[in-house]
Amino acid sequence: MRPRWLISVPAMGLALPLSAAPVEPGSTGSLAGQLVQMGLGLMVVVGLIFLLGYLMRRVGPLAPQGGQHIRLISSYPLGPRDRLALVEVGGQQLLLGISPGRITTLHVLDEPVVDDSSAASSDFARKLQAILKREQKP
Repeated sequence: MRPRWLISVPAMGLALPLSAAPVEPGSTGSLAGQLVQMGLGLMVVVGLIFLLGYLMRRVGPLAPQGGQHIRLISSYPLGPRDRLALVEVGGQQLLLGISPGRITTLHVLDEPVVDDSSAASSDFARKLQAILKREQKP
């Protein structure tokens, strides 16, 4: 026979006191409070995982970009999974058709296509370097 002041919870294998005993300041608190705290902690961890995944997708791989012999000049989407890509390899430009499971060379360009965005970005880079050098001087 069980004491009258205990309630049995067979699914969890717990015996909880029926009477409200005073809670000591160093005790852990109620089961519901612990479950809420654990649930919030789990949500924070899962949220951080999704946030890091999103940031990695936006930033791209963190591997150094120096020493590459293949350069993507331009890309144009044709559909949800197909696209055209203009790639420079060894000083020669190739127009590639890219689809799931297949990459096809569509055309090898005799004359390279002028890349206007690289000239604009290099001009911006020069201006930024000049501003940074001015700020570093006392």
